[in-house]
Amino acid sequence: MKLFILSANDSRDMDDISQKLSLKKFKITQTENNYILMCKKRYGNILIHAICLIIALSYVWPVLIVNVIYFTYAYLWASPNVLITTESLDDEGNPLEFSSMDEILKKATAIL
Repeated sequence: MKLFILSANDSRDMDDISQKLSLKKFKITQTENNYILMCKKRYGNILIHAICLIIALSYVWPVLIVNVIYFTYAYLWASPNVLITTESLDDEGNPLEFSSMDEILKKATAIL
């Protein structure tokens, strides 16, 4: 689960960015004065789940285990987290590496 960081100038800018991400089905998980943490849970591709289920019920039941592993991967590790912050340095004084909105939306809509 990768953390994407977006830069904001002030709290109003943070709210605007969070509104845009909310339209793309991101949910606010935590908020403070200087940051907003958002996450979009992914469950995997419905078509892949359906095919695995049909194969598991028809031929080989271990395919069901593969389907559960795929769901777990999509839910726990492929779900993008976005941190919208007004800070430019981390706790150790190193500059933060900011992501672009396009990069975040590409990750949020990826199939795998």
